[in-house]
Amino acid sequence: MTIKLTAKITAKLAAKPVIKQIYSKLKNEIEKYQISPKLAILLVGEDPAAQYYVNNLEKKGNKTGIQVETIFFPRYVSQMELLNSLEKINNDNEIHGIMIQKPLPEHLDESKINIKINPEKDVDAFHPFNLGNLLLENEGFIPCTPAAVVEMLRFYGIETAGKNVVILGRSNIVGKPLANLLLMKNKTGNATVTVCHSKTIDLIDVTKRADILIAAIGKPLFVKPEMIQENCVIIDVGVNQVSDPEKGIKYVGDVDYDACFDKASAITPVPGGIGSITTAMLLKNVFLAYKKTTQIR
Repeated sequence: MTIKLTAKITAKLAAKPVIKQIYSKLKNEIEKYQISPKLAILLVGEDPAAQYYVNNLEKKGNKTGIQVETIFFPRYVSQMELLNSLEKINNDNEIHGIMIQKPLPEHLDESKINIKINPEKDVDAFHPFNLGNLLLENEGFIPCTPAAVVEMLRFYGIETAGKNVVILGRSNIVGKPLANLLLMKNKTGNATVTVCHSKTIDLIDVTKRADILIAAIGKPLFVKPEMIQENCVIIDVGVNQVSDPEKGIKYVGDVDYDACFDKASAITPVPGGIGSITTAMLLKNVFLAYKKTTQIR
């Protein structure tokens, strides 16, 4: 008698094939229409991590056919000066998308700045107009990180309908808009969604019921194996900088990837996961903004 031994295989949900598909389609569309969409980034201060991200956006944009212009401001720029510059960009027909690099210095009111962005150029989708369209399931921009999570699920064929999805984090940037996306009546929605936060009681009892667990709280290696059920899908949105004895610093997610790997059925790495797709979704929004403002189909 022959006995077949089967081993559980955990899928690594890598971003590379996802973004390859996004950028290829984007580049083809831009070449097809022979257009040149343009993104303006407002960068305040000289934070190295922010500058690295902006430089990466410029490189990705150039390869895709999207112009990326970074407008630099000193750290102590006044709110009025920043808003005046933003108004000029709002009225510049050569610029199709606007992004405010976050976080902003504490003396600047982020909510007042977001609301001054032309909603038709708000490719980060933080304007109340765009967030309202998302809630009502109307056509419009989708915040890039939640869009990246949904794109990851779609690409790898991970079923959401009827599944218990637990989101760790209730931020306006990720948690709240992502919950609404997963509730939508479409192929990447129809989930039963629970949003957890710092006041959630018996957190582990909640996370262990998740078929899909999405971590977006900004706490390095927070999710441990005892917090998940066997064969759950884990999407790690967190990107945290921690000290490393060999490299000096390294980046890790909100999930203890190595510890949870064998227990999960699929898991995203950090780096090489949701962050890379977020950049691609931002540039996709710039293209959509161009299409909308120029009425091309």
